[in-house]
Amino acid sequence: MDLVGGPQKILHKISLNDHMILLLLWHILHLILKVIYFVWEKIRAIESYLIANGIVKTYEDLNLDRVKYLGIVVDSDEARETSKVIELLEWISDIGVKKVCLYDREGVLKKSKELLLEKFDSMENSETNHKRKMDFEFVSIVDGKEAVAKAANLLYKKYYSDPNSEKPFFTETYLTEALRILGSNEQDPDLILIYGPTRCHLGFPAWRIRYTEMVHMGSLKNKKFGLILKAINKYTKVKQNYGS
Repeated sequence: MDLVGGPQKILHKISLNDHMILLLLWHILHLILKVIYFVWEKIRAIESYLIANGIVKTYEDLNLDRVKYLGIVVDSDEARETSKVIELLEWISDIGVKKVCLYDREGVLKKSKELLLEKFDSMENSETNHKRKMDFEFVSIVDGKEAVAKAANLLYKKYYSDPNSEKPFFTETYLTEALRILGSNEQDPDLILIYGPTRCHLGFPAWRIRYTEMVHMGSLKNKKFGLILKAINKYTKVKQNYGS
């Protein structure tokens, strides 16, 4: 009788069986999640269709006075799909938004600025399309790092270069003032629409979203006009408390 090999063979068989069961459970779970995601996307598509075609009357009159500045955050990989970005900007222009901030982490949109503006302007000025003029700002994570570094350097020179000067405890007010002096204190977006796989702002400058509402819109390739209307309408109905 093999006292060593016997138990090892049994354990090996058990291990293989456990592996097969876990693999089967993984595939079942993956299938369930795919079905849930598919159903969810279909529901979103139907909802968008009903809103975009005016069947749901709630979203017909938007209070755009509350959305003076709209932020669009796009995952850098998806930002390379220029045609999708242009289509998104056309929709936003149709809605009537006047100022847009375009952001992606790696600066893909910023590098494509000339191309995007050229294509958008050509569509805006065509005889068959009468869209409202929009102003654009292009931002990447590099802009945020440079602005903070310059602001920190300014504050250091002002308060720490002189050993006899008072050393204050730096707060948001100091940073805001330093950014204003440097000309980097841009307007905060009222609302940010986020397109990408993750539910976060993807590194958008933090000091510019202190009172900004953010909505995750899913993948850029699955963008839907009706859901943009819904997000803007929901924002305009929200009561914001800015503290004391």
